[in-house]
Amino acid sequence: MKDLFERPSGGDAAIMVSLDFGDTDYEESLHELRQLSISAGLAIRGTVEGKRATPDAKFFIGSGKADELSQMMHASEANIAVFNHDLSPSQQRNLERLLQARVVDRTGLILDIFSQRAQSHEGKLQVELAQLEHLSTRLVRGWTHLERQKGGIGVRGGPGESQLELDRRMLRVRVKQLREKLIKLKAQRGMQRRARKRSNVMTVSLVGYTNAGKSTVFNRLTKADIYVADQLFATLDTTTHKIFIEGCGAVVLSDTVGFIKHLPHALVEAFGATLEESVQADLLLHIVDTASTNRDEQIAQVNKVLLEIGAAKVPQILVLNQIDRMGLEPSVTRDEYGRIATLHVSAKTGEGMDLLRQAMAEHYQYIQKQRTEEHAYL
Repeated sequence: MKDLFERPSGGDAAIMVSLDFGDTDYEESLHELRQLSISAGLAIRGTVEGKRATPDAKFFIGSGKADELSQMMHASEANIAVFNHDLSPSQQRNLERLLQARVVDRTGLILDIFSQRAQSHEGKLQVELAQLEHLSTRLVRGWTHLERQKGGIGVRGGPGESQLELDRRMLRVRVKQLREKLIKLKAQRGMQRRARKRSNVMTVSLVGYTNAGKSTVFNRLTKADIYVADQLFATLDTTTHKIFIEGCGAVVLSDTVGFIKHLPHALVEAFGATLEESVQADLLLHIVDTASTNRDEQIAQVNKVLLEIGAAKVPQILVLNQIDRMGLEPSVTRDEYGRIATLHVSAKTGEGMDLLRQAMAEHYQYIQKQRTEEHAYL
């Protein structure tokens, strides 16, 4: 599948656009947009900012800011405008006509990053589905070739069918095919999970905000070597390993895709099969960047997505990672049952990872006690 925005042959320079509507996390959101843009491979040449009470119906940013954006893009030779907001199809079309350049909204940018990072067959299918769902509302771009009537039969279209109608019909067919393939993959995952349940193996899923250090924790626990980088969505595909934890035996550990504020709904829906690893897990390790100035908001955003996908009731341990950046020592807090509920660790240095293994063992023993009581009751 082609990227939602095509990278110009002469370079991929971009101007960021962000409006302040009075949100308290505006600066954090703008910083996140910069990180997303860099993760997508764009070179930031400048930023257009402004304040509004509500978006402009035609250009989102208003005609004055749109002219300012046009002048900045021309002066800096930037050829992509990246918006820190979701644009309507008409707003995106109007801006592209005015700027004579590609315009990408926040959802489109995240989808593009996902399309670059997906490696597995399932990941590629999920990303393509999300892209097509997003594209379905953006087929009208005012290009004349979409308005021409076509004759012919079969895949070339019926009598009098326009290119736009043909594009929409082919898109619907492809979406249906992708959904059917993902349903089969979901069924296969379900069979694998049931087999693990029968073997009494505990399943643990890593969740957290993107770039919180989930993959580093995963590598430290499994001695694996999955890709790690200081960028948003460095890893996309779910990776699963079986490890041995003293006190609970074999454990199936899964590293899932990172969450982000305003995670596109199309992605949440498309990644249903992958995110179901979190829904069906016995335990969630919620990895948090303890050095982040916005960590409480990030924790809230992750819990919001977990609620959306039906994983809010899965027990979780809060793992405050990257204490090496804060000069903190490993520590734990316990819940009313005496189990470790929160702990401070550094996956990078390994400090506190023994406490994390202990926390997993305690939870396993709690699960076994519950199952024994349930069987006795039955």
